[in-house]
Amino acid sequence: MRATPFDDDKLREECGVFGVYGHDDAAALTALGLHALQHRGQEASGIVSHDGTDFHAHRAPGLVDSIFTEGDVIARLKGASAIGHNRYATTGAALTRNIQPLYADLAFGGFALGHNGNLTNAQTLRGQLVENGALFHSTTDTEVIIHLMAVSQQGSVPDRLTDALRQIKGAYSLVALHAGSMIGVRDPNGLRPLVLGKLGKAHILASETCALDIIGADFVRDVAPGEMVLIDGEGVRSCRPLGPDQPKRFCIFEHIYFARPDSVVEGTSVYQMRKKIGAVLAAEAPCDGADVIVPVPDSGVPAAIGYAEASSVPFEFGIIRNHYVGRTFIQPTDQIRHLGVRMKHNANRAYIAGKKVVLVDDSIVRGTTSRKIVDMIRAAGAAEVHMRISSPPTRHSCFYGIDTPRTEDLLAHKMNVDAIRGFVGVDSLAYISVDGLYRAMGQDRAGAGRSYCDACFTGEYPVALTDNDNASGHRRMTGLNEKRVKQ
Repeated sequence: MRATPFDDDKLREECGVFGVYGHDDAAALTALGLHALQHRGQEASGIVSHDGTDFHAHRAPGLVDSIFTEGDVIARLKGASAIGHNRYATTGAALTRNIQPLYADLAFGGFALGHNGNLTNAQTLRGQLVENGALFHSTTDTEVIIHLMAVSQQGSVPDRLTDALRQIKGAYSLVALHAGSMIGVRDPNGLRPLVLGKLGKAHILASETCALDIIGADFVRDVAPGEMVLIDGEGVRSCRPLGPDQPKRFCIFEHIYFARPDSVVEGTSVYQMRKKIGAVLAAEAPCDGADVIVPVPDSGVPAAIGYAEASSVPFEFGIIRNHYVGRTFIQPTDQIRHLGVRMKHNANRAYIAGKKVVLVDDSIVRGTTSRKIVDMIRAAGAAEVHMRISSPPTRHSCFYGIDTPRTEDLLAHKMNVDAIRGFVGVDSLAYISVDGLYRAMGQDRAGAGRSYCDACFTGEYPVALTDNDNASGHRRMTGLNEKRVKQ
């Protein structure tokens, strides 16, 4: 079991990336940026810096504030450029060798790489590379990119990276560092986020704008789908080396759950978008006679506010979350284990007892935590418990960098809404529709302007799944070499 504060009912984002070029405190700023991106990955973290001559690296499992505050770690990460990575594994085992940024000494010198996303043809390429003599150090799909660069016949580092990226499929936002420059790249469909910022004369790359805010940097713009930005002493240069434009398919779950609510994603306030989603949900699935709207903290809060405002029903924090709990560490018996949810959530009884309660959450994945929360609300004296979900039913696995269960293990894949209602134990259950979700985002899903990946709801995958033609293929990919490698 990974030591994360995420609930069993939440999807998990693979990772966050951050980079600084041209600042004397590059490593310290990178650590702060990673701290702001902690929600994107809590398994491990790493930073690689460059001082103009040598590379320096520190990687470790755990949370950012425990990894980079000990001893002289930051002081040892010398240089005016650095990249960092927070990891939540979707491919590769929980091994130290899989902690990013990955580093390799290639023909042109040292090269460090951090990757947010998931490659859908990594196994195929890895097999070809191994047959040709490649020796892999990690079990993560990201290393495929480095090996493709190593065998490339191109001359410059950007051209070698471009050559590698033209051979891969899937989702990726990359930050890379080599002598004299930093590179940021986003996949042609723009599935994963990446932004460009500036702090004085220094240039910043980050997964989200909240990471710019923590260091006082200014947001410049989103890195465009298919764009490569080259950052060196001459400034920022941009190119589009990855072939013809592809349909934009940004991950819709960034707006629903993954991104921090204080971030601006693709030009839109995440907090405001979640309120709009809640308002559409209230219009599609009202609860007549409701006394109180209660969010399931923390991710359900903005949608619950939007639902409450649209339905003119009072909003209250009827559940209080303990933010200082990670894993449920006391599990000697089933009875004690089932009390684990109360370490994270407790009912605010004064606002629950005798009320017709509407719980608003962002998703139901396996349903186990939702059941426990409903039981807790009923035990607090609620007269009725209803649930409204600000995303459509999650029926399909993600292959683009989100840690989802196998498709057959997703509750909504096995059950219809009424069966889920009975399983969770609520008086009524409703999800926002796919069309309603798009309306909240100002788009028509059937229209030409559609720009999101919604495969986890619809099963319509925008990028070829070369290594996986079904959920069992996904299971094989995510288990890549884990049986053969011991920590």
